[in-house]
Amino acid sequence: MTTCVSDFCRLDRRKRAIVDAARTLFIEQGYERTTVGDIVEKAGGSLSTVYKVFGSKDGLLEAVVFEKAGSGEAIINRTMSQGGSPAAVLHRLTEELRAYFLDPEMVALVRIVISRSIEDRNFAQLFYERTATRTDRALARMFAQWQQDGVEMVGDPEMLAEIFLDLIVSDPHVEAILHGSERTHSPERVRARTEFFLAGTNLADR
Repeated sequence: MTTCVSDFCRLDRRKRAIVDAARTLFIEQGYERTTVGDIVEKAGGSLSTVYKVFGSKDGLLEAVVFEKAGSGEAIINRTMSQGGSPAAVLHRLTEELRAYFLDPEMVALVRIVISRSIEDRNFAQLFYERTATRTDRALARMFAQWQQDGVEMVGDPEMLAEIFLDLIVSDPHVEAILHGSERTHSPERVRARTEFFLAGTNLADR
C-alpha cells in the first residue's frame, strides 16, 4: 500500500515537472517551436511518460492552459465572499482581475491560445467553455445575488456580467495581439472604467 502511494506521488511530481517545463518553453520559445523532446530534456523523465500521461503536445498545451481555467471564477467568488457594497466589491474585483489577466505569463498564454484557436476550432471551443464561460457565469451569479438581496440595478445579471468582463479583458487581448501598445493599462484607467460602469448600472451608491 505504501509503495502504491509512493508511486502515485512520484507520478504527480513527474506530471508537475512536465507541465511546468512545457509552460516555460511554450512561453519562451513559442508553442510551434517547442518539441516534446525539448520538454523532456528540461523536465527529465522520458518521452513515453509524456505520451502516456498527456497523449501529445496538444494534450500538454491543454494541461498548461486549462490548469488555471477556474482562476477567474475563483477570484470572483473570493472577492464576493469578502463582503462589502456592490461598488466596493466591483472595484476590488477589477483590481484583482486586471492583475490576473495582465500577468506577463497569462498574456503569453493568450497569444498561444489565439494562434491555436485559428488552427483548431475544437480547442477554441474548449478554451472558451472552460475559461470565459465559467468567469462570465460567476459574474452573473454575483449580480443575480445582489438582485435577490434587493439591490436595484439597470440591466439583467447576464448582460451586466458580459459588459463588466469585456471592460477587463479588452486590455490583455490588445496586449497579447500587439505585444504591447501605447494604451495605458494603469489601475487608474481601470478604476475610471469601473466608475463609468457603476454609474450606468445604478450601482455607484449601492
